[in-house]
Amino acid sequence: MKDLKTTNTLLLIIVIPIIFYVLKILSFIFVPLIFSMFIALLFLPLMRWLKKKKIPNPISVFIVILILGGVLRIVGKLIQLSSKEILSTKGVFFEKAITKIEILLTSIEEFFGIKYIEGGNVLTHFFQKENIAQNFGSTVDFIGDTLSMTLMTAFFVVLWLGESINFHKVLNNTILKQKHASIKTFMKIENDLIKFIKVKFIISLGTGLGIGLACYFFDVSFPIFWGLFAFVINFIQMIGSFISVILLALFAFVEIEPASTLFFFILSITLVQVLFGGILEPVFMGKSFSINIITILVMLMFWGYIWGIPGMIMSIPITVFLKIILEQFPKTHVIANLMAGSGSKATN
Repeated sequence: MKDLKTTNTLLLIIVIPIIFYVLKILSFIFVPLIFSMFIALLFLPLMRWLKKKKIPNPISVFIVILILGGVLRIVGKLIQLSSKEILSTKGVFFEKAITKIEILLTSIEEFFGIKYIEGGNVLTHFFQKENIAQNFGSTVDFIGDTLSMTLMTAFFVVLWLGESINFHKVLNNTILKQKHASIKTFMKIENDLIKFIKVKFIISLGTGLGIGLACYFFDVSFPIFWGLFAFVINFIQMIGSFISVILLALFAFVEIEPASTLFFFILSITLVQVLFGGILEPVFMGKSFSINIITILVMLMFWGYIWGIPGMIMSIPITVFLKIILEQFPKTHVIANLMAGSGSKATN
């Protein structure tokens, strides 16, 4: 028995890295699959309600597709407005930015005694033909990958909602063998993930509106763009809020001349992040699925390494899912307790 236990442990140590390697290699399949599962979970209550009203399942799926299409249309309109904002400047901002960057780099050169630009200006130094071609190619590849991921996600959402992929049956036949336990676990996973996604959406929306209004009142260019950017980047747990504040502060450095006004603008956007991410989100999340801050950081880095930005966005929902599964077995319950910590919550 002891030898068998040792053999199983060694096999587990070998198999786990292989599993994560496969997840990384086949990210083009697993990312849309997992992401679509979370989207489908959001619409399951609506699907059940439509089923009670005796509406056929294909029509219910079509209604959900119409809702998702409406959401995508609104996002498209916001992106269109942002593009119009940026194009309306006719390069004025970029000329101002180049001037400010040149002044900043000159100050750095004088302070450290180094020569950063050997002839020419910032524009010719950073935007050479080779770099432009390389960046354009990378942008085209990114757009192509994003489009294919979106289409695959939409396809998997339809499969989840149409019950071609039945998550409950998969859970029952693989991890949890008892029907009652699988139903109970599935309901907990569904409720916790729906709550997390709803709260995260509301918090991100509030953050985006707050950032956009701050840009508008302080006369910072592209308020719609920055509001939309803050909304999207806030879905990356913990570091998303820092990224939006830092980038927007650097952008405001170019636009806002008086140092006092710049200071109050940075203070305003920081307070927006603290209010929504540091105060309201933990209150709304409550203690329903408390997760230790160390677990959040580890999972953020781990899934970020495996799947990049999509992995960072989905790191906390995946962690919630794993924690609930680990709670169902006595041998792994201690790991779930370590992941939760005492009174710790997932924070922005």
